Amino acid sequence: MEIRFESGKPIFLQIEEHLRNYIASGRFKPDEKLPGVRELALQANVNPNTMQKALTNLEAEGLIITRGTSGKFVCGDSQIIENAKKRIIEDLAAEFREKCHLIGVSPHDVAMLLSNDHNTESEDTNE
Repeated sequence: MEIRFESGKPIFLQIEEHLRNYIASGRFKPDEKLPGVRELALQANVNPNTMQKALTNLEAEGLIITRGTSGKFVCGDSQIIENAKKRIIEDLAAEFREKCHLIGVSPHDVAMLLSNDHNTESEDTNE
């Protein structure tokens, strides 16, 4: 697990984000057993307590379940995973809107830029 830590954002939240993305993208599949807390902590180069906090929060969301002494598993409920994807997209959109607002770019300006990029790509592929 490669994590590039951002300053100003708690590490456990960054780990949660990475693990949520891994689950939403299918890198960790539904019903798949996750590596142990210590192994995940080693992979992320963080304290096991920090990893445990992130896993506990993801378990509270329903993305991860503990099966007794068998360990932690990705949930098998596709609706919960779809909800996680939706949350990721909403968070990205909110961050994008905030950054656009900070630099004075309107939603219309963004739509025009995206439209121009799309038209340029289409023209390039038609040549």
